[in-house]
Amino acid sequence: MSAAPTPAEGTAAVNTADLYDERGDELASVSLQFQTLGGRSHFSGQVRTIRCFQDNALVKSTLATPGNGNVLVVDGAGSLDTALMGDMIAESAVANGWAGVVINGAIRDREAIAALDLGVKALGSNPRKSAKAGAGEVDVDVEIDGVTIHPGSMIWCDPDGILVER
Repeated sequence: MSAAPTPAEGTAAVNTADLYDERGDELASVSLQFQTLGGRSHFSGQVRTIRCFQDNALVKSTLATPGNGNVLVVDGAGSLDTALMGDMIAESAVANGWAGVVINGAIRDREAIAALDLGVKALGSNPRKSAKAGAGEVDVDVEIDGVTIHPGSMIWCDPDGILVER
């Protein structure tokens, strides 16, 4: 099954519960309770990944490139000590055509990000800035809550949760 277009492309949103009923064990469900923080509650796309810890330089540089409707999955090791994305980086993601961002960590500027046409899932928020050294890895397998997420696989997100192709 190919990915359904996002609501911004003028079609109905894909509900993860219905998709899981249809595809079952073809999909992995992330049980970690992410918050829905962006202006787009339902989003999906091919995955790009970043693994980093309290350093958002790779997040900023990646979201400044053409997104082509992809979803960036950032494994920040679940740290809530610093934000890995703020409103300026999120605005760049919208301008560059990203469907959404899933951050296993924190964001900041929640209210501004909620007003953007961007799907955002994160564990929470913290106003503290992260480092900018560029430490981390791009387009590598990441594991969040026991679910391995491969670059290029499909991901679907909505207020019910996150599903990933196995």
